[in-house]
Amino acid sequence: MIKQIFGKIPRKHSKSAGDPSPSSNSSTTSKKSEKGSKKSNNSVDEAISAPYSVLSIGNNPKKNLLRDKESRINGSSIPSSYEALPSFRDVPNSEKQQLFIRKVKMCCVAFDFTDPTKDVKEKEIKRQTLLELVEYVTSANGKFTENMMQEVVKMVSLNIFREFTPQTRENKLLEGLDLEDEEPAMDPAWPHLQVIYEFLLRFIASPETDAKLAKRYIDHSFVLKLLDLFDSEDPREREYLKTILHRIYGKFMVHRPFIRKGINNIFYNFIFETEKHNGIAEFLEVLGSIINGFALPLKEEHKLFLVRTLIPLHKPKCLAMYHQQLSYCITQFVEKDCKLADVVIRGLIKYWPVTNSSKEVLFLNELEEVLEATQGAEFQRCMVPLFHQISCCLNSLHFQVAERALFLWNNDHIENLIKQNRKVILPIIFPALERNARHHWNQAVHSLTLNVRKIFYDLDPDLFKACQMKFQDDESKENEIKEKREATWKRLEELAGKNATSNEAILVT
Repeated sequence: MIKQIFGKIPRKHSKSAGDPSPSSNSSTTSKKSEKGSKKSNNSVDEAISAPYSVLSIGNNPKKNLLRDKESRINGSSIPSSYEALPSFRDVPNSEKQQLFIRKVKMCCVAFDFTDPTKDVKEKEIKRQTLLELVEYVTSANGKFTENMMQEVVKMVSLNIFREFTPQTRENKLLEGLDLEDEEPAMDPAWPHLQVIYEFLLRFIASPETDAKLAKRYIDHSFVLKLLDLFDSEDPREREYLKTILHRIYGKFMVHRPFIRKGINNIFYNFIFETEKHNGIAEFLEVLGSIINGFALPLKEEHKLFLVRTLIPLHKPKCLAMYHQQLSYCITQFVEKDCKLADVVIRGLIKYWPVTNSSKEVLFLNELEEVLEATQGAEFQRCMVPLFHQISCCLNSLHFQVAERALFLWNNDHIENLIKQNRKVILPIIFPALERNARHHWNQAVHSLTLNVRKIFYDLDPDLFKACQMKFQDDESKENEIKEKREATWKRLEELAGKNATSNEAILVT
């Protein structure tokens, strides 16, 4: 379903609720255009840094017109004199900065991209102007002035910042359904937005952009609005946002704590309130890179982020949509500080799913990665609750859960940890192994169970036999209790049958 898009810039407008409302009072001031200025230099293709690069679209006017017909409305009026400005190649170097500002202001004008027959010529003029701006920023050899930065941020804000309408996929997200096979919702304005994002990415990455000067305009307000855009349903837009956010984090050190706090707040809202957000995986990808760069020893702030944010992210039903990225972040923490393994494993046990088998498999996958980075001392702190949980997984009627739990013994490091602590672990899991060996319905699980039993038997036959005897004793006691309970019920039924005609209560001694 094509999303309706709302604007965030405060202005009075009479458009429908589906229209964004960025406006620009700055109209293009020059009618002295050359039609040749619509051409872009193909050399810029080589410098592309983001996926879905705009300059790979090509410059075929017919194809470009078709793409632009699918773009969105931004809600501002179009000047009657909207014509292309001269190309940068056609003006002397002394006038290029002023021409850059004029072109940027020209791109503040918005168009109704939902109507394929409306303003076709003007849309193409704007697109070609944006492509020229991308090329100029890429090849710039002089520092951008403060005025240029101000106009750039204003133009980008008017074009990309908007609100999103309620999403039709929310119910499926709540149900934790697999949405990989479903077609993602594509923003019809993407051919237009893509050029804006490419321009912003290159502007931020450019060595000619002075971070100390640019931070006045790429400020906290800009960053917050950028974070809000991660809820876009279009994966192409989220991919660009991920790259841009990472560049901002790297270039503007002053914004780093604020960016982490902003992402934290979005995670809290997602975990504890809505469980609805499209950009969690992209946020985690950015954070994975950030965590990888944390200095040692880890700050207390970063450890709190692990405990209060990353571990609770295992709670939502739609974990499968971002689990790979989350698992990477968790593992990064354990690799940096092995003492955190106990905290992570106990956190996994806390949020371990009870009735969701596919989610259990994800937990077991992550558990193996964490255990692989766990040292003996940390393993001993959490092995008792851990193997009580693994014991439940071994007896799962869902064969994939039981099979994945048994695959832990295929990992040499984990197997060595288990062997070193077999006197504690085997008594915990032996009943589960014995039940599987006797009557698990799946042949693969049955075979894997026998292999694990053999490992323990070959390693320590005396311990194995002691566990076997204890299991048999416990089993006989359970059978006695079961027989007594059945006898009691049978006696109760007999007494009830004799006194069926009376309304007196029956006491069983």
